[in-house]
Amino acid sequence: MIKPATASHNETPTSETATNNLLVDQDRAAEILGLKNSGTLANWRSMRKGPRYVRLGRLVRYRVSDLLAWLDEQTVDPAEAD
Repeated sequence: MIKPATASHNETPTSETATNNLLVDQDRAAEILGLKNSGTLANWRSMRKGPRYVRLGRLVRYRVSDLLAWLDEQTVDPAEAD
């Protein structure tokens, strides 16, 4: 079994770690982000914005952990908003 880089040799990856490192396609990534149209992600990639992604040849995949991190970065605290 291949363990994530963050796990020590004695640790077993948790299901949460495995889920966060899971690669999902554009449609599933759009669902996770709550987007109505998965094409939004393609548009964002062309404009070099949006969440990080992985390119595997012609395939584009998103790590669940990157999607969740990007979503957290979009959070606006009204007390700190401009």
